[in-house]
Amino acid sequence: MALAVDPLFFYALSIGRGGSPCLYMDGGLAAIVTVIRTCLDAVHLLHLWLQFRLAYVSRESLVVGCGKLVWDARAIAAHYVRSVKGFWFDAFVVLPVPQVVFWLVVPKLIREEQIKLIMTILLLMFLFQFLPKVYHSISLMRRMQKVTGYIFGTIWWGFGLNLIAYFIASHVAGGCWYVLSIQRVASCLRQQCEQKASCNLSLSCSEEVCYQFLLPTGTVGNPCAGNSTTVMRKPLCLDVNGPFPYGIYKWALPVVSSRSVTVKILYPIFWGLMTLSTFGNDLEPTSHWLEVIFSICLVLSGLMLFTLLIGNIQVFLHAVMAKKRKMQLRCRDMEWWMKRRQLPSQLRQRVRHFEHQRWAMMGGEDEMELVKDLPEGLRRDIKRFLCLDLIKKVPLFHSLDDLILDNICDRVKPLVFSKDEKIIREGDPVHRVVFIVRGRVKSSQNLSKGMVATSILEPGGFFGDELLSWCLRRPFIDRLPASSATFTCIESTEAFGLDANHLRFITDHFRYKFANERLKRTARYYSSNWRTWAAVNIQLAWRRYMVRTSRPVNQVTENGDNDHRLRKYAAMFLSIRPHDHLE
Repeated sequence: MALAVDPLFFYALSIGRGGSPCLYMDGGLAAIVTVIRTCLDAVHLLHLWLQFRLAYVSRESLVVGCGKLVWDARAIAAHYVRSVKGFWFDAFVVLPVPQVVFWLVVPKLIREEQIKLIMTILLLMFLFQFLPKVYHSISLMRRMQKVTGYIFGTIWWGFGLNLIAYFIASHVAGGCWYVLSIQRVASCLRQQCEQKASCNLSLSCSEEVCYQFLLPTGTVGNPCAGNSTTVMRKPLCLDVNGPFPYGIYKWALPVVSSRSVTVKILYPIFWGLMTLSTFGNDLEPTSHWLEVIFSICLVLSGLMLFTLLIGNIQVFLHAVMAKKRKMQLRCRDMEWWMKRRQLPSQLRQRVRHFEHQRWAMMGGEDEMELVKDLPEGLRRDIKRFLCLDLIKKVPLFHSLDDLILDNICDRVKPLVFSKDEKIIREGDPVHRVVFIVRGRVKSSQNLSKGMVATSILEPGGFFGDELLSWCLRRPFIDRLPASSATFTCIESTEAFGLDANHLRFITDHFRYKFANERLKRTARYYSSNWRTWAAVNIQLAWRRYMVRTSRPVNQVTENGDNDHRLRKYAAMFLSIRPHDHLE
C-alpha cells in the first residue's frame, strides 16, 4: 500500500487549461493522498515499535543447531538500534518527506515559477526515499519467508503478489512520465514566449494551491483554469499535433490539463503497463538527454520485470498445473500402453475409471509418501486423526485400548477400489485385513454344485479376518491363509488396509490383549466367513427339519433321496467350515 500511494503525489500537479496555461497544485487530491500516507506511516511506526519487543536469534548460537532466542528487553533494543538495516533504515523510510515537500516546498516554488527545480526535487525524492522503501518491502518479505518458509500460504497468493508488483511498477513509470511531461509543457511555453517580441509569461496560476473538486465546471474566474478569463482556442503547447517535439510525452498532453482525477491516475498507469510490457517498442524519444535516459530506464525495467515477475508468475502457474499435467501424462502413457498391448475395451474402461477415482480421492498424491518423513510422533498423531474414528467403528477393535489403536492407525494405509473390481478371490492368499470406509463389497462363497452364499459388507465392515487366526495360531505357520470367499466391489470403494506383517507385529507385541477370550468370540461373531457358514447350516437344518416333520409315514421311502441329499450338502459344507485359533 505504501508503494502504491507515494506516486499519487505526482498527480497533484496539474496544468490549468485556459488562455495562458499555468501550473498549480490540486490541494484536494494532495490532502487525500497525505491522509492515506500518514495512516500508512502510523502502521509502519507500530511495526517499528514491535521490533523493540521481538526476540532475535543470537549469531553466536548458530554454530550448533538452529540458534538461541534472546529474550532480554534491553539486549533486543540495543541489537535493533545498532543494526544499520534495523532501526535507522526503518525510521528513514517512514520520514514524511512527500508531505513536507508538497505542502511547504512545492507551493513556494510554484509561486516563484521554478518548474525545473520542482521536477528535480520530485525525482530526487523518488530516488532517495521511494527506492529505499522498495528495498525495505522486499527485505521484510524475505524475512517473513525465511521464518515461515513462504510469504503467503497458497500458490495463488504468490501469483497475485507478483502481479501487484508489476502493476505498482507500471504505476511508478506512469507517474514519472506524467511529471516529466509537465516539465516539457513548461519548456514549450517558455520557448513560445521567447519567440514573441513582448511576452509577459506567468507559469504559476493565480492560486498555487487550487481545490479543483470544490469548484463546479465552467466557473467564471476559476483560478484553476488559467490566467485568462476569456475563452480561447486550445494553446499550441497543449495541442498533440502542435509544432513542439514532445517525443514520448506526446500523449500526456490531454492528461496533464485534464480536470478528472480518474483520468490523471488511470491513463499514466495504462501507459506504464503498456510500455513495460512491450519493452518500450512504441517509444519515439527526441534527442533531449533526460528523455533518452528515461526511455532507457523504461526498457531495462521492462526486461527486468518481465524476467523476474512474469517469470515468477509462470512458475506459480506451472506449480498450479503441475498435478494436472502429471495426471494427463500418466493417462496418456496408460492409453499408449493399453493400445500397444491391445487390451480389450472392458479392461481399458476399468483402468480409466480407477485412475479417475484415484485422482478424485487423493489428487494424484500418495498420502503415505507425504507423511513418511515426518517425525514419528507427528506422523502418529496425523494418522490417529485420520483413521481412529474409522478404526473404532470396527466391532473387532471396540475392546482394545488406545495404545493398540494408535499402533494400528500408524500402520494402516488407504486403498481405493473401482466398481466391479475383485479385491480378492476365493482360494487366494490373504495379504491384508481390509476395513471398509466408503462403498459396499459383496462376499461370494461357493458351496457345492453351483450353490453360492452371498452377503453384503457395508461401511464399518471388514474382511481378511483369516489373518487374525493365522497370527494367533501356535505353532506359527509362515504360509498365508487362503481366502474362503471372493470379495467384489458393488460400487467405488475406499478402505484402509492392514498388511499381514503389520498385523503379526501388533498381535505379537500386544499378545496379552489378543489372547482375550472375548476378543476371540467377537472376531468369530463378526467374521463374514463364519456368518456365511452359520447361515447356510441353519438353512440346511431348517429344511431338513421341515422335510422330516411334514412328510407322511407312507412316503418315507419316496423322500429318502431328498433327506439323503440334504445330509450330503450339510456334510460337504461342514467340511469347509472356517478354522481359527479357538480350535
